[in-house]
Amino acid sequence: MHSHDAQVSVVVIGYDDATHVTDAVRSALAQGGVVHEVIAVDDCSTDGSAELLDALAAEDPRVTVVRRTVNSGGCGTPRNDGIDAATAPYLMFLDSDDVLPPGAVETLLRAAVAHGTQLAAGLCVRRELPSGREVPWQPELYERSAVVSHPSRRPRLVHDTLCVNKLYRTDFLREHGIRFPEGRFPYEDFVFSARVLAAGPSIALVPDTVYVWHVRRSAQRLSISLDRADTANWKARMKANRQAYETLLGVGEKRLARAARCTFLDRGLRMYARELPLREAEYRDAWWKLTRAYLSGFDTADFAQASVPGRVIAQVVLAAEQPRDLHRLRELAARPARLTPPYASTGDGIPVWSADLPQVQLEHLLHRPMRHLPVAVDAELRPRLRTTRLRLRLHELYGRVENARPARVDVEFVLREDSTRVGLTRTAALGRDAAGDGWTAEAPVDLQSLGAGTWDLRLMLRFDDGTSRDTTAHALTGPGLLRRRAVPSLRHGALLVQPYATHSGALALRVASGARGVTSVVGRRLRRLLHLR
Repeated sequence: MHSHDAQVSVVVIGYDDATHVTDAVRSALAQGGVVHEVIAVDDCSTDGSAELLDALAAEDPRVTVVRRTVNSGGCGTPRNDGIDAATAPYLMFLDSDDVLPPGAVETLLRAAVAHGTQLAAGLCVRRELPSGREVPWQPELYERSAVVSHPSRRPRLVHDTLCVNKLYRTDFLREHGIRFPEGRFPYEDFVFSARVLAAGPSIALVPDTVYVWHVRRSAQRLSISLDRADTANWKARMKANRQAYETLLGVGEKRLARAARCTFLDRGLRMYARELPLREAEYRDAWWKLTRAYLSGFDTADFAQASVPGRVIAQVVLAAEQPRDLHRLRELAARPARLTPPYASTGDGIPVWSADLPQVQLEHLLHRPMRHLPVAVDAELRPRLRTTRLRLRLHELYGRVENARPARVDVEFVLREDSTRVGLTRTAALGRDAAGDGWTAEAPVDLQSLGAGTWDLRLMLRFDDGTSRDTTAHALTGPGLLRRRAVPSLRHGALLVQPYATHSGALALRVASGARGVTSVVGRRLRRLLHLR
């Protein structure tokens, strides 16, 4: 493709984001000659963003600035302004705090032109800042190049609710009247993406990374999707999912509509369930009531398509009028899922959630492959001056674990900021515990080899029948557990080690090295305590 093939309009939207908007626009301009124009829509900023955009427009004639005179309150209206202003055959969307990686636009355009599709889509990565840790978004959709003649041939496309990792034919959007919800409408992507799929485009999929989604959890003003302080966010998510479902069902795409509900169960429900133990009682009660009301409209087939964790969490919420078993639900909502005790059964031997909720049946666990079973492992780690040991206990799960014959467990501590860095590996044998209803293992942990950072514990369970299961470990709590401790270090002078439970209940370690690191960790802890007061 040559430089004269300037066929793409990139629509950049922003509001009061002077810190990042220049980088976003420059990343679009850096795509080269395939970009015909960058339409920068400023949503009535008050921080000088519009002036920065004007300066960019003065530097490069491809930049057109659209200044809104009234703030829209959301992302949909400025994106619609961009659709209206676009003059190129294709368009893409870019948020002011994200960037396009080099070659992204050309890769998508090549695919769309080569296959004559109305839509091209590629991989998006979520980049956590400031750590730089990257997590791919819906990677299974973009494992290899493919052309999908109609969305109904690949219902999983519904799971990718993002609008930004895609290239659209401009006339396709206009001919079908496809637009975003106007005004303040959180999760506007859900509705827009459903409208796109409902129009039945052909789609080219590419395995390349075409969008970098920056996640700044410590920002002063959280993004709409990250601001989950009250139930308004949850209401908005359910509203958007409902509209997506109705949009797809309205054009007769029942499989795609069910996939929208499956997405809600597998992603939204699990995400918010993980956070419930951290919420106040008032929030929990309101969330539980709202969720029960929404899930009551789902049918058996909707639940059947969801993953085991999403399905079971939904069934517990529907079966119980008041919030219950929140910590257990949090463990089940983890990735990978962990089903912790009690393991109850009916008189007929059918596995159930608990003795007082026998209607929530778990018989599907009897037929799932071991690699997908929500096995539970408890973990305990107490930092010691000499040898620190990790103690693990694998629970039985309705006879499935015993039948597979547990043999050993591979242990890894992985740096959260860089998942490619493994600080420590161990293998330990699994043996029957004294009670005879579980298996235990113990491994030494050389804290000196870890160094500073946050370390996630990863496990690979190995069984004598040749199967395996990768998982994380449930962090045991109680007297003397999860205590911070300073450990002498020949290399650093001292290590401050803090075992803790993540939001999903998994065991992880924070390690600070040297006197300065110890002081920094203690200082942050004191500031958090003062803030809470």
